[in-house]
Amino acid sequence: MDIKDKLDDNPIRQLIGLIVYDDPERTEEAMKEYKDRPDLEIMGYYADKNLIGLVGFRIDSENVLELRHIAVLPEEQGLGYGRGMILEMLHLKNPQAIVAETDEETVDFYRSIGFTIESLGEQYPGVERFKCTYVTDIDRVQA
Repeated sequence: MDIKDKLDDNPIRQLIGLIVYDDPERTEEAMKEYKDRPDLEIMGYYADKNLIGLVGFRIDSENVLELRHIAVLPEEQGLGYGRGMILEMLHLKNPQAIVAETDEETVDFYRSIGFTIESLGEQYPGVERFKCTYVTDIDRVQA
C-alpha cells in the first residue's frame, strides 16, 4: 500500500528511524525526500492492520528499481516479511532488475533471496558496503 500521504504518522517515522540508525536528523532528511521527490515511492506492508514494514524506492528510465530503504519491525524480522515486500514489488512494478546498496549486517538477507553481491569496498572508515543486484529477466541481460 502506498504510504506517501502518511509520512507524518509515528509508525512510519519509527521504521525509517530504524533504517538510519535512529538518527533524528537523517530520519527527517529521508522523510522530506519522500515528501518532496515525486520519483520516490514508499510502500507499507501491513499485518492485521498494523504497519510492520516499509520499502522505499525509485524506478529509473531503464526500468531498474533502486531500493533505497527497506525495514521490518525488529520483532517481526526473520518471518519472511522482507522477502514478501521484495516479491510484492516484483509483482507490482515488474522491473528489469532491483539494485540495493547495503552494509555487512544486511548483505546476507539479500544473498538469501537470490541477489548477486558485489563488494564496493570500505566506503566509510571501517564500514564495507555492498551492491546487491537481482535481475528479473535474464533474456534482457543477454540481449
